[in-house]
Amino acid sequence: MATGFCLHLALFLGQWGGAMIEERKGFRLSRRLLLGAAVVGGAMLWGGTTVARLARGPSGQKNSGRIADIDGIDLAQKPLEGPPAYDPALPWLTKGGNINDASGLSMTPVYGVIEVSEEDHIASALALARANSLKVSVAAVRHSMGGHAFDDNALVLDMRKFNKVSVDPTAKTITLQPGARWHDIQNLLHPRFAVKAMQSTDIFSVGGSLSVNAHGMDHQAGSVAGSIRSMRVMLADGSVTTCSPAENTELFRHVVGGYGLFGVVLEATLDIVDNAVYRTSREIIKSDDFPTFFAEVLEPNRAIGLFYGHLSTAPGNFLEDMIVYRYDKVADQPPADQPAIGEPGSVGLKRVIINLAKWGSLFQELKWFTEKTLEPQFENCTVARTTAMAEGEACLVTRNNPMHDSVPYLFNDLLDETDILHEYFIPRAAYNPFIAEARGILRNQTLPVLNASVRIVHKEDVALNYAPEPAYSLVLYINQPTDADGNARMRALTRALIDVTIKHGGRFFLPYQLHYTGKELLASYPELPSFLAKKLQYDPGELFSSIFYRAVKALIGTA
Repeated sequence: MATGFCLHLALFLGQWGGAMIEERKGFRLSRRLLLGAAVVGGAMLWGGTTVARLARGPSGQKNSGRIADIDGIDLAQKPLEGPPAYDPALPWLTKGGNINDASGLSMTPVYGVIEVSEEDHIASALALARANSLKVSVAAVRHSMGGHAFDDNALVLDMRKFNKVSVDPTAKTITLQPGARWHDIQNLLHPRFAVKAMQSTDIFSVGGSLSVNAHGMDHQAGSVAGSIRSMRVMLADGSVTTCSPAENTELFRHVVGGYGLFGVVLEATLDIVDNAVYRTSREIIKSDDFPTFFAEVLEPNRAIGLFYGHLSTAPGNFLEDMIVYRYDKVADQPPADQPAIGEPGSVGLKRVIINLAKWGSLFQELKWFTEKTLEPQFENCTVARTTAMAEGEACLVTRNNPMHDSVPYLFNDLLDETDILHEYFIPRAAYNPFIAEARGILRNQTLPVLNASVRIVHKEDVALNYAPEPAYSLVLYINQPTDADGNARMRALTRALIDVTIKHGGRFFLPYQLHYTGKELLASYPELPSFLAKKLQYDPGELFSSIFYRAVKALIGTA
């Protein structure tokens, strides 16, 4: 539309200028100037319109259809014949309808969605499902990307309003319902306490984090599993049991990282920590030097409370340079007058830079330049330098500040595309050869890599285990068109990255798109058959289900 406007404007001005031309050369020069002004004006209009579009936040859920299959196996199921009546006593958000996840590529018809706010809602919903042979799925903010939180024709429990939280300052614990979001939890804990373990962004629900055994910026605390004191869980038969690392350990190991397939978490009690004050710093190192940096700097220094490794995605040094963000503790508690936690700033500008990076190498270089050079100028130091505890002119923040990022700049209103997460866990000794091969794969494909980062992962002890030994993880954020070609390119890229991960003894993370083969799945998770067998012991009627669950069962049968 903007291009057409420019052409019409140029033609009009040209005709007007021609009518005014006389024999003198000055008028011919004026015509050229007018034509030039028309082109420049049109370009400015196009540029302004484009920037406004790239800066715009989401107007609603992206719904771009549904990826049809996993390795040739159809994911969709036939609609219910004669669906049962809806219990009027339950708080229905929708009766029938469709549901999707953060990918926008998992549009799925469901029996209905219940807005859970009380424990009795869950018990009644499970009873309704058992009586009518319905499947049950558990959902909250739905940032998984492969139908992990719902299923065809399922009764979906929307847990977002099942979110009560209480703090025990003496025991330094927090007891919460699974719909509580980390963002709100941090606001409640601040300024005295902070979360011990969660993802590096706070947009997720506690239940979602438990279901994938999430990990984040605290390289010492490890995953969320290590912060759990106990959980109350409602099983498929409606009974309620308590489990913990020391009680009903088998159930605990299957609920944490179990993708909602073993029961509904009613509440969890987690450790919390002091809201320590950190001195922020950053340096640029070579990616190849990171294992040495970790061994000599990060691992032995217990004062480094948080860490973040951000790899370059600019073509000139792709996955070669790394910005190391570190947070060194200087005090256990912030000053008494510590303000509320601030929200992210410059959202529109950051969103434009991220979206421009989808357009090619020039803009990817610009993004890296802003991250490396300009970003430090806008750092938000939240503890006044006058209370810097002998830190001079250091930039000080509390623990809550870097963990309180809801990344609003990553969400946009570009409806014909979506941004997909990947994560790959690599034994620490294999980091450099793995990164070298991953670099080659990513350079020789066409989907824009928007972000790449490195995390520290400890050996885990859950049933479906992404880290059977200490590892590093590579987290990727990749843009794709939402058409069939975009899905095909993402599938090919995902499989290539999984194969190189397996080659180096690693595993891929399961909460993302279902693009893997049965062979790749079993090579990464050889314990999966045992996990599925244990699922049938706790839930013999397979009441709890999801597209993800049906998909991995089907792949195991074909592998």
